[in-house]
Amino acid sequence: MNHTWPISTVGDAARARITTARVAAAYGVPPLERTRMAAALGARLRQCLSKGGSWRFVLTVARGSLTVEVSPSPADGERPWCVTAACPEPAADPVRDAAADDAPALAEALLGADEDTALVLERLAEQEEFVAFHREELHQTNQGVLALHAELDASGRAQREAFAAERAARREAEDARRRLTFLADASATLTASLNHEEIARLLPELLVPEYARTADVWLFDAEDERASSVPRAAAAVIAARTGRPQYAAAHPGGLPGVDDQPPSALHPGRSLLCVPLPTRGAPLGVVTLTAPGERWNPDDAVMLVELTRRAGGALDNARRFEHNRDIAETLQRALLTDLPATPGLRLAARYLPATYGLNVGGDWYDAFRQPDGSLITVIGDVTGHGLHAAVMMSQLRTALRAYAVDGGSPGKLLTRLHMFLEHLQPDLYATAVIARFRPGEPVLTWAAAGHPPPVLRGPDGRVRILDAKPGAMLGIPLHQEIADHTVPLDPGSTLALYTDGLVERRAQGIDPGIERLATALGSFGAEELDADLDGSAERILDPMLSDSERDDDVCLLLCHVGSPAGGPRGGRPRSGS
Repeated sequence: MNHTWPISTVGDAARARITTARVAAAYGVPPLERTRMAAALGARLRQCLSKGGSWRFVLTVARGSLTVEVSPSPADGERPWCVTAACPEPAADPVRDAAADDAPALAEALLGADEDTALVLERLAEQEEFVAFHREELHQTNQGVLALHAELDASGRAQREAFAAERAARREAEDARRRLTFLADASATLTASLNHEEIARLLPELLVPEYARTADVWLFDAEDERASSVPRAAAAVIAARTGRPQYAAAHPGGLPGVDDQPPSALHPGRSLLCVPLPTRGAPLGVVTLTAPGERWNPDDAVMLVELTRRAGGALDNARRFEHNRDIAETLQRALLTDLPATPGLRLAARYLPATYGLNVGGDWYDAFRQPDGSLITVIGDVTGHGLHAAVMMSQLRTALRAYAVDGGSPGKLLTRLHMFLEHLQPDLYATAVIARFRPGEPVLTWAAAGHPPPVLRGPDGRVRILDAKPGAMLGIPLHQEIADHTVPLDPGSTLALYTDGLVERRAQGIDPGIERLATALGSFGAEELDADLDGSAERILDPMLSDSERDDDVCLLLCHVGSPAGGPRGGRPRSGS
């Protein structure tokens, strides 16, 4: 269907608009589409009337669509305006009926309403688009917010899990550091002592109460009658017999290297850890620990086993040290010389073994007569300590006495000792001072080889340090002839021979100690030395050793020349512990 007519007046425009609306309704165009088409057509026709001239209106219905076209009658180059709507249903031609209405006022009103309606519809369309846009935006936002919440929840859970894992790792690291620190400190404390009784006492003090409620140290070879009657837990007896740690509790411990045992009848309801004290051979004993709480933390239990094993090593070292020290000290004391009695000369000697470390055995003194009646006094120090030094000291003492039988001055005796050490003991060195007293001769002959110089007190109280050039240390790979030195010796004079343990201090050296000895010797009166030489030796040692750690042997030999009225008086050596 195709209808065409001219538009030149308001009435023509109204009929065109009404006809379009009726045709659209007749052909089933939806109301909203009809309203939009009518509004758009009314607005267009109003524009055409405002421009003036003649316009052509064409209404076409074909192939399920309704098309309205408005164009100028004479072609003036302006493109035609058209609008199209779908027609779902065919109908009778309503154009003829629309032509019957010819009310100019109605037409004017319809055109005005169409224009307003067109504006409203246009704004409604804009609002619909705007609402649709915001609805879609709100939907996307809601989806994003939901996704963000889900992501935040997942991130929060992951973060909480990470924090928990970090706290657990930090706690484990702190516990491990605490155990390692305790193990290192406790091991250092135990190994610092060379007294096995002190180590056995320190071990419980280190463990109670933090790591054990009680700690019992069972040493096999140190039991007296009272201790031997003390009942022992079955797990401790098994540990002593097998040499393996035992864990006795209601529930297995599952500790590496530790055997599980039933609960102890002596300690029901408590967990016991019985660890042997190992040595190179059989165990020295067993340490029995009771748990500070219901049971031990497995890592703490492993640390306790390791500490007890280290304590066993410390005990073994201490006992070996004590054994070697006892042998060396016994040998040293057995070789102490009975001082000979000589007319006009009194002797007093003191020997103190070292109280710190295995340092006994290197120092010695001696006094004996030569065939011509001269008295030889000697004091020396063998390098090294312990049993080997004590044995070598005895060999030097014997060699010196053998050389002295052939006579010879102190320098010659030291020279022969030097050759003896250089050829027979090339890895051994020694220092020594030899002083010779001849009856009726007011001269002291002496020689030194690498040893602290003798100190001589005159009868007037003045003290001299006999620091004439000494020979080198005995035994060094060097050919040397050690020279003799002489000094006048008046009645009432006192000669002090000593080893470096008396005067040397690590922080001060040896010279200040020699000056202190000279001062101490000069503080005595001649009558005091004549009356009690032994007591004078004691009074010298007390102030000299008050600041000493006694980490070396100490020897002191006093030789006092008395008046002839004093008679032949000798003395026996005295030693301190």
